[in-house]
Amino acid sequence: MRSRTRLCLAALALCLTGSALAPAALADGIPTVKPRVETPDLFDDDAGGNANGDDPAIWVHPTRSGRSVVMATAKEGGLYAYDLDGRRLQHVPAPAAPGEDDEPGRFNNVDLVYGLRLSNGVRTDLAVVSDRGRDQIRFYAVDEDGAEGGRAPLTDLTDPAVPFVFNTGQEQVNDARTAYGLATWQDGTGTYVLVSQRHRTRVALLRLTATAHGKVGYRLVRTLDLPGSFRLPNRTTWTPCLEPGELPQVEGMVVDGERDVLYAAQEDVGIWRMRADLTGTPKLVDKVREYGRPGVYDPETEECAPGADPGYGGRHLSADAEGLTIYHGDGGDGYLLASGQGDNTFTVYDRKGNDYVGQFRIGAGHGLDGVEHSDGSMVVSVPLGRFDKGLLVAHDGENTPGAVDEDGEARENTNFKFVGWGDVAGALDLDVDTDGWNPRD
Repeated sequence: MRSRTRLCLAALALCLTGSALAPAALADGIPTVKPRVETPDLFDDDAGGNANGDDPAIWVHPTRSGRSVVMATAKEGGLYAYDLDGRRLQHVPAPAAPGEDDEPGRFNNVDLVYGLRLSNGVRTDLAVVSDRGRDQIRFYAVDEDGAEGGRAPLTDLTDPAVPFVFNTGQEQVNDARTAYGLATWQDGTGTYVLVSQRHRTRVALLRLTATAHGKVGYRLVRTLDLPGSFRLPNRTTWTPCLEPGELPQVEGMVVDGERDVLYAAQEDVGIWRMRADLTGTPKLVDKVREYGRPGVYDPETEECAPGADPGYGGRHLSADAEGLTIYHGDGGDGYLLASGQGDNTFTVYDRKGNDYVGQFRIGAGHGLDGVEHSDGSMVVSVPLGRFDKGLLVAHDGENTPGAVDEDGEARENTNFKFVGWGDVAGALDLDVDTDGWNPRD
């Protein structure tokens, strides 16, 4: 997500009594579901370790689902692990800067790989992280015994010799056009990571390699560049308004492994569908409402002043298009979910045909605040402890109540909210299928 002026919603929640399956609705008719759990505050300042929440992943325990672990990135704050009650199990700091004038590690997105065979023959589950500060991918083994005992479950297995993903030298890395969004993919040919480049339209396919001493590395297979400008029906060409030198970037990504399909959210454009091996022609399956709308960048405010809307955009998703995740059902059924930061909604699409199904918000309830300005999210259909119909975890970019520092200045506060899938399904009349899929299969 780019820094931008945050707009307050004018709609007020209409409170309904009853269970969480009878959600509140805002004035626009979009239902609201309530979080059941939240993680501790993360503060993006020196006192808070410059921790700014971004993207979660849900690791499913092989034998005791209630011991599953949520991992979450916090940019310069590194990687955190939480249990299903939101309690912190572990904090993994991001790497220090290699030199005095260089960028430090900055963990952006996280995804999971199950059962990777290491060079010593051992199979392990991995949390895979994009390090946007260092332009690298990092790997952390997930210890099921540690997770079961409530101890630190993550161990760094990153090969010290892993290369930069998009750059050839440290000077280029410091320019911040680095590894950004991330999604993992496994098929019969190997295990892969798809990575987007910050401030560019490029997506790279990396193949994981088991290196010496039980470490993990990668090599580049190919790249694909999405469009940066678009031909409109009125025969003009539209380019999203961004800061000078920037192109419309991708961050949110997810792979439908049963179809070998990658979905990629180009923030100011919409959602692309393409082959996970980055061959073939990408298809834009939905546009943001702001698609085609001209804008003029103001260097003083560092914002874009929008022009008149020509009406070429989509009807549901509001820029920035961000986190993507898939609720898996049996036989290819299920849903694709996308977060829209412009109106704090989550849009639901049918997984098979990508047709629009509905929208919802995560609002305040059960003594917790709601979700705003969400970056990453992840959903699983596997029953996990109290979340017996599946679990959705979403980043909350404006956690409340707020806090102030010793000078009385507001501290930027983020965290992650846990929502039962049964609540989402009840709000939108969606399917619940807890037996049709397991990420370990």
